[in-house]
Amino acid sequence: MALVCPFLPGLETTLCGRARAATLQRMHTHAQRLGRVSLSQLEHIFGALVPARLIQPTASGHHSRRRLLSLPVMFWAFLAQTLSPRTSCREALRKIIAWRARHELPLLSANTAAYCTARVRMPLATLVAVHDHVATALEQRVTHDERWHGHRVLIPDGTGVSMPDTPANQKSFPQPSGQKKGCGFPVVKLVALYSLASGALIAWAEGTLRQHDARLWRALWQRLRPGDVIVGDRAFCSFAILAALAAREVACVVRLHQGRAKPLFKKGTRECVVTWRKPQRSPAWTKRDWHALPESCDVRIIKVVVAQTGFRTCALLLATTLLDPVAYPADDLAELYLRRWAVELFFRDIKTSLRMDVLSGKSPAMIRRELCLFAIAYNLVRALMQKAAHTYALDLTRISFKGTVDTLRQWCATCADALANPRLGPRLYAQLIHVIATDRVPLRPGRTEPRAVKRRPKSYKLLNKPRHLIHVPAHHNRPKPRARRHP
Repeated sequence: MALVCPFLPGLETTLCGRARAATLQRMHTHAQRLGRVSLSQLEHIFGALVPARLIQPTASGHHSRRRLLSLPVMFWAFLAQTLSPRTSCREALRKIIAWRARHELPLLSANTAAYCTARVRMPLATLVAVHDHVATALEQRVTHDERWHGHRVLIPDGTGVSMPDTPANQKSFPQPSGQKKGCGFPVVKLVALYSLASGALIAWAEGTLRQHDARLWRALWQRLRPGDVIVGDRAFCSFAILAALAAREVACVVRLHQGRAKPLFKKGTRECVVTWRKPQRSPAWTKRDWHALPESCDVRIIKVVVAQTGFRTCALLLATTLLDPVAYPADDLAELYLRRWAVELFFRDIKTSLRMDVLSGKSPAMIRRELCLFAIAYNLVRALMQKAAHTYALDLTRISFKGTVDTLRQWCATCADALANPRLGPRLYAQLIHVIATDRVPLRPGRTEPRAVKRRPKSYKLLNKPRHLIHVPAHHNRPKPRARRHP
């Protein structure tokens, strides 16, 4: 008979001991401890931006059972792997095994098959929900002074990302047509939508190299809100885009397409308003969507003269649907368009600093999960930069993204145990923000940064045939045998 002590609840355990927990319950307890402690540094730093409810195990299907490599564990492990460029699955798994050895828990298998399978089975909808939550939180933290004339400014642009050469990847994302079969790599084309104020990656659309940027980014229009301002390059300058977005109460500031005729300005002015007529239907638009467009659209053309010391003076023509010259002066629009270059820096941060330029997934499903994790990691780093900028009243563009990533990585490695302390954790987090704020990008006006590489690559033979067909001759620098001397 069990001893029941309603007035002394601790006496039962003291006298009779604690009942042996079931094996499943003990595994669940170990999994919870693993999720809280093994990668607790990331969870303590970003826990406010990534609520636990978003990464809870699903009700059915994959990651619904109680396992050691549960969904929360895999999310934080995958995120840590993304924040450490070129980290293999073996190293990520060794990190989990090392923590279990330190806490005297049963070790996992050194084989990475279970870890890789758990990564592939992570629900893509869960990762998208986490990304949307983080991106929304970044936008909500933007102050009114950071907005342009009270508007949210979004910048669309396209880029390409390479991946391993597998049949599945080649089928979904074919390699460039100029490369020989078996000698190239699949490339996924991305059209991303960035926020100018916070630098957050709002959304992205995937496609192939044969799809135009303007066609892909129409899938992102559901993220637009009335009052937004789109700043884009020539690829987004067309009657259909400007008229369709104007109907959604979304303004555009784009560079005039080279196929458009240059307008004639009156003497002493540098802007005019022209009326664009609806042309013939583009194959990228359905008949229903094309007939929904208006027959004409008023566009304001502004001439911008860019004169910088050490560079050739050039003139740009901007097309915008912001027709009020008093509310939106030409100088403000010119300055806004010149800030469009920030999108190139955003791509540099996520592709170069986080090493997203070459993905490692062997299947399109894994490629999509990698892209989503990179977007989450990028936005979380931008959140730390935004926090530092608001805390110390700094310009967000003066804070280094690469410096923030390096600081975060070393801070997590040093303060893994201290962050769990309820008193020491907030103080260490405040010091982390202070260190990020002190690492500022120097002002270098007029600095030239050409897209050129100084260090030469290895002089290996190029692979111009499939690997199983190519023949690499012997190295030419091998020492030749010496001729024998006759006596």
